[in-house]
Amino acid sequence: MVAPELIGCFLIKRISRNSSLAGAIIETEAYSQEEASCHGFSGRTQRNKTLFGEPGSFYIYRSYGIHNCVNIVTGKKNWANGVLLRSIAIKGENEKIASGPGLLAKRFELNQNFDNLSLSPANDFWLTEGESLKKMGTIVQTTRIGISQAKDIPWRWYLKSSRSVSKRVKGDRIPPKNKCWEPSAFERL
Repeated sequence: MVAPELIGCFLIKRISRNSSLAGAIIETEAYSQEEASCHGFSGRTQRNKTLFGEPGSFYIYRSYGIHNCVNIVTGKKNWANGVLLRSIAIKGENEKIASGPGLLAKRFELNQNFDNLSLSPANDFWLTEGESLKKMGTIVQTTRIGISQAKDIPWRWYLKSSRSVSKRVKGDRIPPKNKCWEPSAFERL
């Protein structure tokens, strides 16, 4: 499963020749064609065709006609699989600036114009490897949120030690600032 492996990886957007925006992926949700909450469950349409495309591309759609949601196509071509990016932590910025799919899309200025864009430095958006789980701490696995079908499938993951999680499971408290995870890899970017 790709979704938990993306925790701690960096999404990078080139802004100019000497400037970029980088954030560590903190929270993800997985979707697959065999379950009812996936946009590809009922088959390929004009709206969801990107989800059936090449792995490593953006699948971006509008939720409730308001917010853009950024997914990364995974798995294999012609089988709808994707990972929704739910939250990203950005060093030096408010911990909630990209906490939630709509805020994440807004901060990285991603909208439907970027749908089907392959992630690569040549396209000004790419992913880099993250830090080891040993450095980051516990990854919480739980059910997805904001859906009405197949909501009991535990395909949401988040980094427990991050203050940027969009929604924690009941009883999981936000860590104090002095005990939260700060990615050392920011220094290399």
